[in-house]
Order: sequence, then structure tokens, then C-alpha cells
Amino acid sequence: MQIGILTSGGDSPGMNAAVRTVAAAGIGRGHKVLGIRSGYAGLLEGDVLELDLAAVSGISGFGGTILGSARSSIFPTPAGQQQALARLGKLGLDALVVIGGNGSLTGAHALAQAKTCQVVGLPASIDNDIGHCGLAIGVDTAVNTIVEACDRISDTARAHRRAFIVEVMGRHCGFLAMRAGIASEADAILYSENNPSEEDLVQRLREVLQRCFSNWHKKRALIIKAEGIQVSTQLLTRRLQEYLDTDAPGVDIRETILGHVVRGGRPSAMDRVIAQRLAFGALLALEKGAHDIMLSWDVETDEGQRTQDPHVRIFPLAEVLAETGRLLDGSSVVVQGRLAMLSQVENLLIL
Repeated sequence: MQIGILTSGGDSPGMNAAVRTVAAAGIGRGHKVLGIRSGYAGLLEGDVLELDLAAVSGISGFGGTILGSARSSIFPTPAGQQQALARLGKLGLDALVVIGGNGSLTGAHALAQAKTCQVVGLPASIDNDIGHCGLAIGVDTAVNTIVEACDRISDTARAHRRAFIVEVMGRHCGFLAMRAGIASEADAILYSENNPSEEDLVQRLREVLQRCFSNWHKKRALIIKAEGIQVSTQLLTRRLQEYLDTDAPGVDIRETILGHVVRGGRPSAMDRVIAQRLAFGALLALEKGAHDIMLSWDVETDEGQRTQDPHVRIFPLAEVLAETGRLLDGSSVVVQGRLAMLSQVENLLIL
């Protein structure tokens, strides 16, 4: 079997571990593996290289993706997808492994309809906004990066008795803010799933700051804000400083937007293991004829097709994309469960 592999969309720590596993295990099982550079843009151009063992040796510890990633304005069009299908045929691929997030998996599903070759997706997104997936590749590293940054910020905040608003990535999903906020002992976690207004946010945070700085055992206030919140971090900081100037003289509030710092860095051991096990599961599934599916890690329900790995399941890409839509609009039972759990502890965060 000749297998192509590409990484697409935003890079995620652990992508390289998945690439190496497909290549090394594929070669070990008698397959030929081609790496496609720059995602779907590279597929359109036929920019490929054969992945031998030397090419993938040691890459599991690297952040980013050795294959590169790029967004293509041509690929999503009917003409672009026809060009991609023609390229798959010219390359003689029997199978294509796509590693990426919602947009990348949407592209994989579109290509799968023509049945030019088998298509399998692997979920890689630090936002953790992919349906039927407990943890996507890259999420664990991103959470650890946020927690480390918040720990450092808390050190300086305690030295000066300050408040900080730390904005983290996640697009329209508040998972990173929720998980990192709990782990870093944040006093408040702001996430877009409950769609708060500016006045609601300001009033809630005024109460948080009042409780923090009226109690002398608190030497800092830490607020974690998901980037999906429509109210800007700068505006929140300015409005809350006006409150502090009146009611808590001498206390300052600062902002830190972590941005792409969250996306980079060496993948954690957990992300490497998730990527390796998903990639190996993908290879086994391809050998059994699987097509138009995604391998998922540690899903929160008993749905999907079981594999020999108890943490890995198989879902049709169509179902994955439908559930992703529900995650993003807030109607998924997974989102509702997260919000219900967080609501039970929100008033305890300030203690």
C-alpha cells in the first residue's frame, strides 16, 4: 500500500509524533509512505517526499510539523477538490491520512466521497473543538503551557498584590480556559459558551476582585479568559482598573495575551502517546479497508467502533463533523456537561 500523509490547518504539538508513527510503522509493515508538504496546498502542487526512517528519526519531540501547514483558498472550491483528486490519482496513493482540525477533516470528508483512495483523519487541534474526541492531539501540551505561564504570572502578581487577566487561545471553545483555569487556581474563568455580555462580565469580575482584595490572605487575582469572549481583554482591563482605583486603591490590574505561545513548544509525553496510538490505529484501520473515518482518543460516551486499543475508537467523518457543529453552537451534550460541572465550582474558585 502507498500511503500519503499531510498536516493541515493550525499546527499542534504532537503532529510530528503522528507523522513518524505512520511512516515508521508503515515501513515496518511493508508500506511506502509519502509526506505531503504544506497541507492541501502542497497536495494541489504535488509537493511530496518519500518518508524513510532517516527522515522521521527523532521528530516526535519537535513542536510544529516537519511537513509544514498552509491554508489554501483554492482547495475548498469544487475546482480545487477536483484538482486534488486528480493529484491523488497521479501520485498513485492507495490511502491518505489527514492530520488536523475541523477544516482539515471537512476537506478529508469531501475527498473521501470520490473514493479515489482510502481517507482517514486524525484529530489535531489545541482548541479541542472536534466532535467525538475526548482529547485532540496538542491539547495537553497547550494546557501545560498555559498553566506554566499562569504560575509565572502569579509569582509576580503576588509580589505586588496585583490582578491579571490572561487571555488564552481556543477560538469558540472554552476548553483550554476551563482546564487550565482550574489547574492554575484561577479566581475566575471566562468562556464564550455562556455568551456573557460586557456588563455581565464587568459586574461579575468586580465582585471577584472585591472578594479577592478584601481578604488579606489573597495576594493576587488571576482571571483566565478564553479568546472567544467577544469583549476585548483591553476593555475589561480598563473598566476594572477604574473600579480598583476607587474601591481598592493601590491595586493594579494587568493583561497578558498568550497568543501563539500556547501553540508552540515540545509536545508533552501525553500528546506524543495520543498521537502515536491514534496513528497506529489509523494504519491498522487502513489495512482493514477503512475509509472516510476518524480515529478518536478517549471519547466521553460509549459510541463509535471499538478498536484493539481501549482508548481509541473509530467514527465516520460525517458524524464527527456533525458533532463538531454541535460543540461549536453549544448544543452538544458534551458542552452542556462541562458547563454543568464548572458551574458547581465557580463560586469556590476565589477561596
